[in-house]
Amino acid sequence: MKVNKEFLIPFVGLKQGKHQFEFDINKAFFDAFDFDEYNDVNVKVNLVLEKQSTMLELHFKHKGTVNVPCDLSNEDFDLPIKGTLDIVVKFGDEYNDENDEILVLPHGEYQVDIAQYIYEMIVLSVPTKRVHPGFTDGTMDTAILQKLEELAPKAQEEEEQEEHETDPRWDELKKLLTDK
Repeated sequence: MKVNKEFLIPFVGLKQGKHQFEFDINKAFFDAFDFDEYNDVNVKVNLVLEKQSTMLELHFKHKGTVNVPCDLSNEDFDLPIKGTLDIVVKFGDEYNDENDEILVLPHGEYQVDIAQYIYEMIVLSVPTKRVHPGFTDGTMDTAILQKLEELAPKAQEEEEQEEHETDPRWDELKKLLTDK
């Protein structure tokens, strides 16, 4: 992914304390990551950067929708998502982002790139099983649902009726068991 200047936060000129940033994330943001699982994205990200003398604290909060296909009916729908992420930025000898919650920047660094953290936060807030809300409450009417109902297993009552209807040859054998 190429570096997008919009997501580079220069923290050198900031005073100690809290600073707020807002970002509007759309489909183009995910296209830059070559991620094409979402049809459309409309997410607002709020970042509170708390600058302290020896470290930075980044508090991300996001809320919005992603347009994804339903796993059951394959119909597109807007899935509401929200979530948070907290990261501590410390300074050390070399860059290290192996820990999920701690980012180590080399001494002398003057900005932090937050694009990867926004990307991961949004992707991880989308559930693995995506079900259209109309599918769960029964208001959705598609050809796929009608086909699923056709192919659904028979109801319990139909199975019981089939059990009571037996071959007359077996009925004669059952009489032998009860005649004892």
